[in-house]
Amino acid sequence: MLGMDDAKEEIRSRLPVEDVIGQYIELKRAGRNFKGRSPWGVDKTPSFMVSPEKGIWHDFSSNKGGDIFAFIMEVEGVTFREAMEKLAAQAGVELVKYNGGDKKIAEQKRRLKEVLELSCKYYQFCLTKMPKVQEYVADKRHMIEATVAEFRIGYSPNTGKALLQFLEKRGYKKADLEAAGLLNRFGGDMFRGRMMVPFIDVNGVIGYTARVLDKSEPKYLNTQETLLFNKSKFIFGLAQAKEAIRQNGFVVIVEGNMDVISSHQAKVKEAVATSGTAMTELHLKNLSRLTNDIRLAYDGDAAGVKATERAIILAGDLGINLSVISDYHGAKDPDELIQKDETLWQEAVKANRPAVEWLLDRYEENYDLTTGVGKKEYSDAAMRLLKNVADAVERSHYEKNVAKRLECTVEDLRAKKISGEGVKRYKKINTEASSDALRGCLSNLQAIAFCGKIENLRDVELPTDEAETAELEMIFETRYQGWDRLALEKEAKELKARYQTEKNWREVEILTEKLAEAEEKEDEEEMKVILRKIMELKKQG
Repeated sequence: MLGMDDAKEEIRSRLPVEDVIGQYIELKRAGRNFKGRSPWGVDKTPSFMVSPEKGIWHDFSSNKGGDIFAFIMEVEGVTFREAMEKLAAQAGVELVKYNGGDKKIAEQKRRLKEVLELSCKYYQFCLTKMPKVQEYVADKRHMIEATVAEFRIGYSPNTGKALLQFLEKRGYKKADLEAAGLLNRFGGDMFRGRMMVPFIDVNGVIGYTARVLDKSEPKYLNTQETLLFNKSKFIFGLAQAKEAIRQNGFVVIVEGNMDVISSHQAKVKEAVATSGTAMTELHLKNLSRLTNDIRLAYDGDAAGVKATERAIILAGDLGINLSVISDYHGAKDPDELIQKDETLWQEAVKANRPAVEWLLDRYEENYDLTTGVGKKEYSDAAMRLLKNVADAVERSHYEKNVAKRLECTVEDLRAKKISGEGVKRYKKINTEASSDALRGCLSNLQAIAFCGKIENLRDVELPTDEAETAELEMIFETRYQGWDRLALEKEAKELKARYQTEKNWREVEILTEKLAEAEEKEDEEEMKVILRKIMELKKQG
């Protein structure tokens, strides 16, 4: 029986690595290889190497590398499964043939993707036949033709079973439409007489948000959760925003899908939204793969304050820099501001403020700081918020600001008994950031051990995967080609020492986090054991 390893090899054989990567960055021939600039914007000169012969890539500026699957996972911020599905679609490989036990689910997913893709094309066609709806899209929603095409805007006919009949004629069953979220409980079309905005992810259309053209209710109707659509994970506009986020290093989270579309049209293409649900940790984790600069464009009302508080709690452990965009020049939201003057929206995005700072200002507006009761209520809210700031230095900065506003000392604030739970005060490890140095040392050491044939490196563990060993060959050829044995031995010795030091300090970071957990549980025995391990590692250096 064919398995997923067979599928990977089939996809690799059909998609040259330089073609896949060439969709994202400009590559130029450099001997047998290709060279380009890092898509993560961390190099000043081309340091991104691609080997067509080996089918691998390596970015020397960030110490990332691998095959086409690793590249798509990194550059798109997706899971291996999602990367495989995207590349399989490009290569024309049917994964259902390789799925073994998951064959039934894979076949169902494939069918749903076909149904949704065809439904999207149908809705797009229907829009072209409805001049009045086109006027609504252009005049009321202010969308230009390019935006309509980019977001694949369509129209659902205001009849009972138009889409159902269209798809049944093409061989699809009612059960297929039902599983795709396209039918209502009566067996007719779910969406009727609405402007259709598809939910699009790395693999294509997975659902819809549909807006009425008049004042009827509900104003918006969203696809319910299906095998393809998970609202706790999906981020609207991310498929269109990824390139801008990678290039410019930040993302803007707005409240509504129309805000996203307006923002893209106003040349702020980093805008995304969570669709029909509050922000979740999954949303933030997915965005943090692309950038740690996340800017919230929420309303300044009570709901906006609550949403920002929630975002701070969720972001505290992910190494994210969270800020707020708030100067809407009297407009109620980004969409309205953009219709007023799109340059004002562009300026507002640049004038973002740290989220904690913005919230402390909102708290100050809500309490009378000339009274003892007002100061107590303000300090309660402020300190409850600051419990969620993971970094001790940043938290101390805000504590001093709060103390200054209240004309008290930081010690007075810290002595308060605050009700309500906060996120733990220790800082979680940002795995991506903390492992860069470790990964760089190891990959260089492995490259010398694999290609340099140095005797005292026999204890270095080497990968067995063909793509990974090919990457080591590329690293060696680029960094160490022409080095004599003595130079390689010296470099290897220094790398081993540096690697061990980095490894020890990484372990200290992890143990320090565990120590804070033990302290909160008041487990003195566990604290002693952890402290002993930390001291041992620090002695080793």
